[in-house]
Amino acid sequence: MTDISLQTYTLVITGAPYSSQAPQTALDFARAAVAAGHQIDRVFLYGDGVHLASALICPPSDEPHWPRLWSEFLAEHRIPAVACVASALRRGLIDSGEQQRYELSAHNIRAPFEITGLGEWVEAGTCSKVIYFHSGA
Repeated sequence: MTDISLQTYTLVITGAPYSSQAPQTALDFARAAVAAGHQIDRVFLYGDGVHLASALICPPSDEPHWPRLWSEFLAEHRIPAVACVASALRRGLIDSGEQQRYELSAHNIRAPFEITGLGEWVEAGTCSKVIYFHSGA
């Protein structure tokens, strides 16, 4: 018999770290969900939420490092995490492919995040419960 109370979630984060509670609240939710036996099938970053995937964020040592905490959680649980390509490019978040495409001098995406299009989002919308974590603005 299958336990129907277990759920699969896609998390959408639209708020940036250090200017909104969205990444922190989403990580708290993700940790609790996994601890309860639920599954996170992917994390999708959109709008200012893409800043969470930046490898160049350096908070003061007495503050939580949200990009690193998210990266560690995603890697530990092997959860795919993608950033919307349009949002990422507008905010200066670049992977090696976009670096080559636009002939830029560097890239700055933190593993295991990837930059991809809305196809990932459409796919997520058909197979999961989706929870948004907005900036609150």
